[in-house]
Amino acid sequence: MRRFKTRGWTILLFAALIATISCSKPPDPKILVMMIESSPTNLDPRVGLDAQSERIDELIFDALLTRDDHLNVQPGLAEHCEAPDPLTYVFHLRQGIKFHNGQALTARDVKWTFDSLLQGKIRSTKSAAYRFVDHIEASDDKTVIFHLKQPDASLLWNLSEGAIGIVPEGSGSELSTHPVGSGPFRFISQEQDKEVILARNDSYWGAVPKLEGVRFMVVPDDTTRALELRKGSADVAINALPFDTVLTLEHEPKLQILSAPGTVLAYLSFNLHDPILKNTKVRQALACAIDRRPLIHYVLRDFAKPANSLLPPQSWAYDGDVPRCDYDPPRARQLLDRAGYPARNGVRFHLTMKTSTEGSTRLLAAVLQQQLRDVGIALDIRSYEFATFLSDVTHGVFQMYSLRWIGGNEDPDMFEYVFHSSRIPPKGGNRSFYENPRLDLLIDQARMADNRDTRKQLYDEVQRILAEDVPAINLWYYDNVLVATKRVSGLTLNPSGNYDFLKTAGLSERTDIKFLRDNIER
Repeated sequence: MRRFKTRGWTILLFAALIATISCSKPPDPKILVMMIESSPTNLDPRVGLDAQSERIDELIFDALLTRDDHLNVQPGLAEHCEAPDPLTYVFHLRQGIKFHNGQALTARDVKWTFDSLLQGKIRSTKSAAYRFVDHIEASDDKTVIFHLKQPDASLLWNLSEGAIGIVPEGSGSELSTHPVGSGPFRFISQEQDKEVILARNDSYWGAVPKLEGVRFMVVPDDTTRALELRKGSADVAINALPFDTVLTLEHEPKLQILSAPGTVLAYLSFNLHDPILKNTKVRQALACAIDRRPLIHYVLRDFAKPANSLLPPQSWAYDGDVPRCDYDPPRARQLLDRAGYPARNGVRFHLTMKTSTEGSTRLLAAVLQQQLRDVGIALDIRSYEFATFLSDVTHGVFQMYSLRWIGGNEDPDMFEYVFHSSRIPPKGGNRSFYENPRLDLLIDQARMADNRDTRKQLYDEVQRILAEDVPAINLWYYDNVLVATKRVSGLTLNPSGNYDFLKTAGLSERTDIKFLRDNIER
């Protein structure tokens, strides 16, 4: 047995060798094997909300619009669109597009996709994104018209890839397990908790992928994913490995690592119904008491960037020039004194932070516990299985918690979902129970404004208010980190961390048996 460069790798290998060698098989040299942590829950693009469903759906289905690296919408199935008035959007479809079953894609398919949501033929929480759509008209095969009840500047974003994909007219619930789209890859098969297999769509209207196919291999265990990459029995993993493991894999000569700033946001949220946390000075003091630098450096291994907004810096509406509560323990103590919480025997009050049992979240809570102790706040930690934890968060049974926003925070309409007073659960994601009439008005005005400069000014003020009121603390944006074997070429990363790189990636020849022998049996 070969001895690895670090003792840790020897331990990892022996711990997982039996588990991995039984499930690993020499991959098809023409098929890229990508590891994912869990199976997609629903491959119907009108329904699936989890990351795996949405990202695999983007390969199978096309949307009316796409998104560029600056999070702007661009033409997709629609060659161009026009808005003759604030309540009307007209989309002109490209010629000659076909679904994977050979059926031509027309305006009737677009109309069906959204009508099935709006009319309740398909039950999905995604229907709320189109609540301002009054009706949809397919005036001819290549023209579809959206008529709105009121202006909705976020409509175009909600018609773009990642949000939705166009399905064939008449499609029902069967699409969840046998999806038929018009995208660059077509669905072949799926086995729950094992794999999803896609093949190249040779008739794709856009740039045809170089890969003949992709096998998404479900590998829940971190250690096993690292070993599959090292053995060469898997080709790619993105945002699916602990950062310490990524640093170890940097020394592997047959692997390549790409990293770039991402948009996934880690945040800390407060329950403003709580008698302590409803005080703005207390929340400001908490922000001043937290030092993100050691967390980013030691826990996240510098694969993250400090966050000052719900929006990522790539967004056109981002404003990083807002009031900030940088790490400042003396100011935190001063704010707590002014809030009426003097220290008694070193303790001002107790707070409880709820977490899931996931390791990194519990580690974050432990570090926060130590940092808050320095300003006289005793933080108690309660960890629960994720379903229980999320249920408590949704029902307001918490004082503090930490989670991530994935994807949704790329559009400024997210401010309404997270902070508008009308979006307190179960109507939305305002889990802090935050209410500010001025903020509500600004968000409503921004949604209805048809001028981007006007919207930008309104969202700038929204971000300034939230920075002062601190209903939540924006912690950091995670980098996108992709690890791949060097037989994969043409890899790129975009801010969303989706699987678009599979549209441009290629494969070189490989000698799997030699690769396996070199890395394990020597």
